Amino acid sequence: MADLVVLYKTPTDPATFDKYYADIHIPLAKKLPGLRKYTVSKGPIATPAGPSPLYLIAVLTFDSMAAIGAAFASPEGKVTAADVPKFATGGVEMSFFETAEV
Repeated sequence: MADLVVLYKTPTDPATFDKYYADIHIPLAKKLPGLRKYTVSKGPIATPAGPSPLYLIAVLTFDSMAAIGAAFASPEGKVTAADVPKFATGGVEMSFFETAEV
């Protein structure tokens, strides 16, 4: 398996972010070919040092790194990626990695 982790920093207007993310972005992202699982954080995000500048964390699970690449090369992937700047006013970071059961 492979995960795409999306780290959304605190937006300028959290209420607008929440509505757009739930009503528009999640439905777009759920159309990504090969998507196996989509999870998001709930509530405040903390670090060992205290509050985090992150607002929301999304984890999208695919079968492999190649599947992530194929998903974002697809028309659905291009639409989903192009949608992010429309609501992620605080900035966003993404990481990809393969996962293993331990």
